[in-house]
Amino acid sequence: MKEDLQERVRNAFQARTAGVPDPAQPDWATAAGRRARWSRFAPLTAATAVLVVVAGVALITVDLGSDRTRPAAPRPAPVTASPIAACAADVPSRVLPQWARTGFSDPEPRMPYVLGDRGDIAAIIFGYPLTAPPLPDRSNKILWVSRVPLHPGDPLRIEARLDGSGTVVERTVLGGPGPSGIDLPGSGCWHLTLRWSGHTDTMNLRYSRQD
Repeated sequence: MKEDLQERVRNAFQARTAGVPDPAQPDWATAAGRRARWSRFAPLTAATAVLVVVAGVALITVDLGSDRTRPAAPRPAPVTASPIAACAADVPSRVLPQWARTGFSDPEPRMPYVLGDRGDIAAIIFGYPLTAPPLPDRSNKILWVSRVPLHPGDPLRIEARLDGSGTVVERTVLGGPGPSGIDLPGSGCWHLTLRWSGHTDTMNLRYSRQD
C-alpha cells in the first residue's frame, strides 16, 4: 500500500511540474513568477493532502479491524465455596483440655467432647450418643465450657442448622455456658453457631435416631 501511494504522489508531482520554468530564468524570482509558480503547485498540494488522508484512514481501518478480530481473553474459572465439614461418625472418650476440667475430681478426666472450630468452647457430652428424639431414659445432656472470659449472666445462644435441609432452630442456655439439655427436632448432622459474652464459635454435632 505504501509503495502504491508513493508512486501515485510521484506521478502527480511530475504531471503538475511539467512546464515549470527553470529556476535560473529571471521570471522565477519575480513576484509574477512566484504567483505563477504557486498557482501551478496549489492543485498539487491539495491532491497530495487528499492522498495522505485517504492512506491514513485506510491504515486506521486496517488496525481497527485487526483489533476486532483478536480473540477475547479467557475468563477465570469460578471459585467454588468449600463444603461444610461433616459431623464425626463417632465421638470417642478422651482426656479433656486443661481449661475444661473444672468440677471433675479426676485430674485427667476422660469424656466424649467436641471442640469449637475456634477452640473457644467445648461441648462435653454426658448423654452420649445424642439422639433425636431423646430417649425416655436418657436426656441429651451437654456441659458447655468456655475457654475465654465470660460476662456473668450473659446467656449462651445456639443457632442450629440441619445439614441437607432448611431446618433452623434456636436454643438458649440461661446464665451462659454450663449444664444443659439440648434436644433438636431431627436426626443428622447439625451445624451450630454459638454466641456468648461477645464471643462466637461454631461446631458440628451429630444426633442419631434410636428406634
